Amino acid sequence: AAGHALTVVGITGSAGKTTTKDLLAGILTQQGTTVAPQGSYNGEVGVPLTVFRADTQTRYLVIEMGATGIGHIRYLADMVKPDIGVVLGIGTAHAGEFGGVENIAQAKGELLESLAANGTAVINLDDDRVAAMRSRTGAAVLGFSAEERSGATVRAVNPDTNAQGNPEFELVLPDGETGLHVNSRLIGAHHIGNLLAAAAAAWAAGVPGTDIAASLSTQSAASRWRMERTERADGVTIINDAYNANPESMRAALRTLADLGRGRRTWAVLGAMLELGPDSIREHTAVGTQVVRLNISRLVVVGREARALYVSAVQEGSWGDECVFAETADDAYALLNAELEPGDLVLFKSSNSVGLRHLGDRIALPPQTTEPADEGSELL
Repeated sequence: AAGHALTVVGITGSAGKTTTKDLLAGILTQQGTTVAPQGSYNGEVGVPLTVFRADTQTRYLVIEMGATGIGHIRYLADMVKPDIGVVLGIGTAHAGEFGGVENIAQAKGELLESLAANGTAVINLDDDRVAAMRSRTGAAVLGFSAEERSGATVRAVNPDTNAQGNPEFELVLPDGETGLHVNSRLIGAHHIGNLLAAAAAAWAAGVPGTDIAASLSTQSAASRWRMERTERADGVTIINDAYNANPESMRAALRTLADLGRGRRTWAVLGAMLELGPDSIREHTAVGTQVVRLNISRLVVVGREARALYVSAVQEGSWGDECVFAETADDAYALLNAELEPGDLVLFKSSNSVGLRHLGDRIALPPQTTEPADEGSELL
């Protein structure tokens, strides 16, 4: 490949795969020709489609690896033979399909087992199940931590978020280089782990620390519906994070809403988290409780599959009309269109097939009124 060997990076985890993939691809693109999936192509069809886009000029190939069962990631890893494997975290997404969280950990760790001895395993030491995977690989291990965990050689020092919710921190890499400040354009403290994962993988691929920090400080969300922020002309702010949802990402998004919404009226428009199996009612109940404890101003729960979330919020808090159950996204749209006021901050979050990302897009458009247009006005 034009004088350079091809470096293949595989990324897996229960949440953050696409954000980390986008961040890493953004760093690597500045170093050489990079191929990465568009959106969330991460399965048995999407991975080959990404691989087929690579050619002899490609220097970096970034692969996002999803799984719904044991053996899936081993199959994908055997196909692409990654040099660097990144495991972000083990959550309860797809727990129903896998038959429990331990099986998810077993499946995600297959990526590390596939690495050659001269490869690099990039692991999240803030997740105990991922940290335990170091014994499953013969490759060099590079641990990252946003929480100052011992053994981490890629770290965030003095992490914080600014008034816009953007994470900031001093990046520490294994070579000890200082003065690497990251001021991210992503929204939410939960992205610090994704930023560190991308930094660790880029460092393992040979990218200088100054280039890593500079790139991470200029990138905003590249894939749609991932903490996507829109400012309406009337002062309503929309955060559309409804590409997908699991309990971990739901909690992180709600914390971000509460942090950003100090002094503003906050709305959580939430739909179901799917594929949780027997844990579904318990997990939805926990989210309803969290909404109340975070003092979110208004809650709109959309769809029958999320009703446990609505019920638990009503039981936990002394809600009146502030907590509403909407059968459909159209019902929720009518409510929001009628009641949103300038200065409001609205979060949309649900699993993909629930479709709240499209509701968020509709609300992000200028508010609809029932007043007729002026006669003779032209459509521009």
